Amino acid sequence: MRATTVLVEGESDRLAVVALALRAGHDLPAEHVDVVPMGGVTNIARFLARYGPGGAGNRLLGLCDEAEAWYVRRALDRAGIGAGDLPDRGFQVCRADLEDELIRALGTGVVLGIIAAEGELGSFRLLQRQPSLRELGVEEQLHRFLSGRAGNKIRYAPLLVHALPAGDVPEPLSRLVGSLSDPEG
Repeated sequence: MRATTVLVEGESDRLAVVALALRAGHDLPAEHVDVVPMGGVTNIARFLARYGPGGAGNRLLGLCDEAEAWYVRRALDRAGIGAGDLPDRGFQVCRADLEDELIRALGTGVVLGIIAAEGELGSFRLLQRQPSLRELGVEEQLHRFLSGRAGNKIRYAPLLVHALPAGDVPEPLSRLVGSLSDPEG
């Protein structure tokens, strides 16, 4: 069986993809699937060289943010990997980023409940009172909370994924995990 490498920007993305794949019944090691954080999208060329046709020859899948989609497309073009839109090449695109997708899918009430269950609602309320954030909507404030403090993305990514109702998984994540069992990607 040909190995599959799923390239993601960072550790929080890796944790989210793994959590959803496990929830969907995947046994990633048995299926020869490895979800690899790149330490940022600007490192993609190095990972394409390592895992793609010029390296290990693995089937490549990935997840990126809309703002960086052009960079991923250019790297895939330069590496001669696939043609067409990113989803046709196995790379799914989040509108803003993964946290944004999860917040929108769950709704602010559920995300606030998860933050409260983690004992950090007071910290979030303090953040909301910051002058630069007062005028933002709750979704944007939640995004800032998840992205702004070191470790929050990593801590909350699997918690948010586990809270997703089965039919409300964000489309990029759903397509990515669905393609794990599709040998065509």
